[in-house]
Amino acid sequence: MSASSATDRPFLEVKDLTVRFETDDGIVQAVSGSTFSLKAGQTLGIVGESGSGKSVTSLAVLGLHRTRSNAKVTGEIWLDDKELVTATDEEVRGLRGGKMAMIFQDPLSAMHPYFTVGSQIVEAYRVHHPGVNKKAARERAIDMLARVGIPQPERRFHDYAHQFSGGMRQRAMIAMALVNDPKLLIADEPTTALDVTVQAQILDLIRDLQEEFGSAVIMITHDLGVVAELADEVLVMYGGKVIERGPAVDLFQRPQHPYTWGLLGSMPRLDREVRDRLNPVKGSPPSLINLPDGCAFHPRCPYAGRNGDRSFKEVPILSGGTHGVACHLPPDLRTKIFQEEVLPNL
Repeated sequence: MSASSATDRPFLEVKDLTVRFETDDGIVQAVSGSTFSLKAGQTLGIVGESGSGKSVTSLAVLGLHRTRSNAKVTGEIWLDDKELVTATDEEVRGLRGGKMAMIFQDPLSAMHPYFTVGSQIVEAYRVHHPGVNKKAARERAIDMLARVGIPQPERRFHDYAHQFSGGMRQRAMIAMALVNDPKLLIADEPTTALDVTVQAQILDLIRDLQEEFGSAVIMITHDLGVVAELADEVLVMYGGKVIERGPAVDLFQRPQHPYTWGLLGSMPRLDREVRDRLNPVKGSPPSLINLPDGCAFHPRCPYAGRNGDRSFKEVPILSGGTHGVACHLPPDLRTKIFQEEVLPNL
């Protein structure tokens, strides 16, 4: 393999990922046939409402569904040269926290309440560096706390998670995730419970640390503003499927799926006249146990009747090359609707 082809090869490649959960009420089709890739140093944003499959996808990459007896994961997940779906539990544990790591949504519940923040970072480091003594691991943990902007890291090393503010807890979680220099960092709603000032600080921190470590980053969020600021590529998920995928700039300037139009219309804009009300996507997300026939979005789509009955009967396939979309509306009609009916109201 040439140097250029090695550089162009994705660091993470997910092919036809499907995740199912067997429950007393039926089979939950959490993720169905997701395919995407991510190169080192790039950021992938995954957006969608709650229940769309965002977090389930990330947990599948980390191999965390293995602990659930009712979960079934199929497809392929390639991390560098290693396929994770068929790997052993021991192999995946060896990669988790080392080569790949995650910033969880709620650091207070993700961090152990009975151990100090510093001791947990030390443990995360020594698991992957068993030859390192406690003193060196402690110095590494304090250094990471300082890097993520925690003041007086030598003193805060001995504090517990409940003694940190929300923003400081999130910084400590980032320090723990990055202590082993992971090449893949997954951030699951990392700014949800934080005020806007702290949100901006956390996003700047993730961006700066990504540049320093050269990590590939997956940013999972429902906030399109976060995606617009950080992401190189964007996946839009709905009903467990990827319904639109493309470069961030292209997707924000020329969105193709009616659901993406709805998400863009429901976010506040600083470059437009202030409206009294936002325009939410009408209706509710579908049940993943009982998905509608045809396009899962058709019960909420104002344009579903403009392509015959295809939206009600056929499941659309993601197609379109670099900027892919799963929609039965013909491309010319989608462009016309977006320019004449959607864009004036965004």
